[in-house]
Amino acid sequence: MEKVNETLLTEFFILGLSQNPQLQVPIFLVFLLMYLFTLLGNLVIIGLICIDAHLQIPMYYFLMNLSFLDIGFTTVTIPKLLEVCLKDKKSDKSIKFSSCILQFYFCISFISTEFYLLSVMAYDRYIAICNPLRYASLMNKRALVSLTIASWILGFLDTIAHTVLISNLSFCASNEINHFFCDLNALLELSCTDTYFINIATFGEGIVIGLGPFMLTITSYVLIISNIMKVHSNTGRQKLFSTCSSHLTAVILFYGTELGVYMKPTSEYSLDEDKLFAVMYTIVIPMLNPILYSLRNKDVKGALKKAIWKHRRTSTVLQ
Repeated sequence: MEKVNETLLTEFFILGLSQNPQLQVPIFLVFLLMYLFTLLGNLVIIGLICIDAHLQIPMYYFLMNLSFLDIGFTTVTIPKLLEVCLKDKKSDKSIKFSSCILQFYFCISFISTEFYLLSVMAYDRYIAICNPLRYASLMNKRALVSLTIASWILGFLDTIAHTVLISNLSFCASNEINHFFCDLNALLELSCTDTYFINIATFGEGIVIGLGPFMLTITSYVLIISNIMKVHSNTGRQKLFSTCSSHLTAVILFYGTELGVYMKPTSEYSLDEDKLFAVMYTIVIPMLNPILYSLRNKDVKGALKKAIWKHRRTSTVLQ
């Protein structure tokens, strides 16, 4: 592989999901549709929560923030993937070094923020089910805002050190990123600097940022399930389980893919496997979240029907 002079490196080349020319158009169409569906689904959720008073409660407030995260996540990664699919020449698939580091920073920041936000959402469900009489006082407006701001700030602060370390690496093996965005492992593969310290820091940060919130989430759900099992009515148990099942499904999917990528030994690293996991947590999960969390919910479906009815009524009056 041709060696790149590290002092002259000003850009990388994104290779994308496949280098087969016959697959570029199908990949472009599939991921364009997925991106549009993600944008539409999450924007609908945000809009409904903003305009419907019945949805302006803590659970949906956190869901709205999750929708903002999903939009940010996909917008940082998918447009570059779509651009790469439309380009034939390698020179047209370039990304500036500074833009690559910035993309890396936002991707990891969104991941960290989602870890914290999912834990906050689990805590919200724990209070709602296990301490319903104290729910209004514990999850008041001040608590909502504080928990949300803390999740965003911690998520974006946690990744600064990693971003600085990555930006100071020497890249002399190649400037071709065998991925569809500037992912951590893909960048480390290109570095001619010893990455032992970064690998240790990544593993340690994964324990703090990933496993820490994950254990809090699991603990919340153990307490929730044990409380639900005490309910004598089958209907009551099913109703309580239904309020948690969507969140628990999303937690398992997100944590499973994230921790599977960033906490496995470097000796077991595979670019193709890494790209598959990355598609899951950057594209598939943000697309599924509106369905898992909200569009299956009776309150949200009711708000959507009400909004459509009002729109049709307004259009009829204007005509």
